[in-house]
Amino acid sequence: MERIGYLGPAGTFSEVALRSRPESRSASAEPYGSVDAALGALREGQIDGAVVPIENSIEGGVPATLDSLAVGEPLRVVGEMVIPVTFVLAARPGTALGDIEAVSTHPHGWAQVRRFVAQRLPGARFIPSTSTAAAAVDLARGADTWHAATAYQGAVCHEMVARDHGLEILASDIGDNKAAVTRFVLVARPGSIPAPTGADKTSVVLFQKLDHPGGLMGLLEQFAVRGINLTRLESRPTGESLGQYCFSVDLEGHLHDARVAEALMGLHRVCAEVRFLGSYPTANGRSPAVGPAHDRPAYDEAQAWLRGLNG
Repeated sequence: MERIGYLGPAGTFSEVALRSRPESRSASAEPYGSVDAALGALREGQIDGAVVPIENSIEGGVPATLDSLAVGEPLRVVGEMVIPVTFVLAARPGTALGDIEAVSTHPHGWAQVRRFVAQRLPGARFIPSTSTAAAAVDLARGADTWHAATAYQGAVCHEMVARDHGLEILASDIGDNKAAVTRFVLVARPGSIPAPTGADKTSVVLFQKLDHPGGLMGLLEQFAVRGINLTRLESRPTGESLGQYCFSVDLEGHLHDARVAEALMGLHRVCAEVRFLGSYPTANGRSPAVGPAHDRPAYDEAQAWLRGLNG
């Protein structure tokens, strides 16, 4: 990859995730103002890959990423990164904690500092931003001169971006959960699938033919009967009408694993659409304790038994 985009501006956790990838050593990094902008540039061929957040250990899936991957020209996830998340409260020099009436950050960042805000900044308003870094950058540029409805005096962000833009850190390590992490994915245009490693993950989006009792159970049975473990399952509105949902799923295993391939074939039979988002190595590189990699000998034995029935 020669050009890789990420959710910017510079200093976001997305950039930290990108820098952890070996691809970043030889590629130019290009920030984008939103997930849709980064993935849109990828679809249009302006960049070769994009790093975007997809899941947080506190708030779950990132809606902007899940929705953008579920529609439009198909894209493929080719890698994942799990990044520890730490936050600071930053302000322009001379600002005291008591001067802060509103705080800006990304909604997922805000969700992770609620206890700190309740204890130290009771009554402070939340001003959503496209990223934690964008909140800091805009504050450094004079966000408090904007319209009163969007003015804020503090930003929740990474320490690096606060210092890079001349902000003063009023409080450090303010996250409610010190073990919080965010999962990022490296996305590319459709092409070759990363080879199986024995510690892989597959992502799909499932669209039902009809909304009916037991519909979700029918989808989940395709995984259960084959001993496939799901690591994430979320419903997202399709936007077609009220009550219409698709299901975003991460599962253990690779497309080249026989049971995963069979499950996808079964889903293709019962679903209106199965959008394959990719098979790729897990961030920790460890094989699952249960699931396709762990149970492969038993699965191979069952296949051998079946072949034996045919003589």
